[in-house]
Amino acid sequence: MEKETVCVHGAGEPSFDERTGAVSVPIYQSATFRHPELGKSTGFDYSRMQNPTRLALEQTMAALENGTEALAYTSGMAAIANLMEIFVPGDHILASEDLYGGGIRLFRNISEKNGLKVDYLDTGDLVRLKKSIAKNTRAVFIETPSNPMMLITDIGAVAELCHKQGILVIVDNTFLTPYFQKPLDLGADIVVHSGTKFLCGHNDTLSGFLITNKPDIGEKLRFISKTVGSGLPPFDSWLMLRGIKTLALRMERQQENAFKLAEFLLKHPRVSKVFYAGLPGQNGYDVMKKQASGFGSMISFETDTEKTAVGALKKVKLISFAESLGGVESLITYPAIQTHADVPEDERNKRGINNKLLRLSVGIENADDLIADLNGAL
Repeated sequence: MEKETVCVHGAGEPSFDERTGAVSVPIYQSATFRHPELGKSTGFDYSRMQNPTRLALEQTMAALENGTEALAYTSGMAAIANLMEIFVPGDHILASEDLYGGGIRLFRNISEKNGLKVDYLDTGDLVRLKKSIAKNTRAVFIETPSNPMMLITDIGAVAELCHKQGILVIVDNTFLTPYFQKPLDLGADIVVHSGTKFLCGHNDTLSGFLITNKPDIGEKLRFISKTVGSGLPPFDSWLMLRGIKTLALRMERQQENAFKLAEFLLKHPRVSKVFYAGLPGQNGYDVMKKQASGFGSMISFETDTEKTAVGALKKVKLISFAESLGGVESLITYPAIQTHADVPEDERNKRGINNKLLRLSVGIENADDLIADLNGAL
């Protein structure tokens, strides 16, 4: 089935409730399940291990990413935290330096405490990446487009380099979703999502996903999830299934709006730089054309002064000054004190995350209304 159909109908697996013929997957709000007799199971025993509603969601995500195993978690950070448990003390991980601040916080305060070594670099620089690989390097963690500077990494090229040395390639695909980009098809081993964002699409629930096409990795992740109890609850799983049904429509509309807003920002006298993966001439544009079917709807831009940036946050009316991204409502964020508050100031400035930078998640509203709002705020 094509991706638009999978979004609506799921993986095509038989319904868990054929007797009723429910079109919407039921919410199995049950912590435990009866056994027919000793030694026999319906396939469901206890919701910490598996739940029918969550399973339907996981099957849908596996189908969308062309993976064999998908796991749903209580948040994107829970997914990454579980993922880090497949490594052991002494393992070395290379990560995109322009990484979501929550990921950096996790790596520096928890993963490194547990004996992992994490180094950061521009993963789009293959020469530097190759030189940074050590004997104990076990994985490269990529975010592309990156958050918030929209840097692009060639997933296929990184996979080719890493697989020659037995190194895993992990790709955070939150910004583009499987609708616009399929990392497993490009050679990645594991895909990460904050499902809270575009997959959910309505700013009303938290979730995270890990998807792989490696059975041994899937088995390890399933064991870890069962052991630590981080699986997504049934009601949140149902909300995610409902959100994914409109993923194709939302992604197309949000991208259409993003192009219009990027063009507006490029011409605005109080905007000095615009970072959007869909702009010709942007670093990585040709790579994006090769590995993705769309550019998404995340835009970062630098204003002429800090005063302009801070003032815009106060003056926006239609666009909300709020955390998160990917919902039908447009949101604007101040990365220096929100998403990357835990990154030291000198590191932020080095990466371009200064006090003049704003990040915009473009929603499905009328583009002219969004432009008018931004124009007034700036």
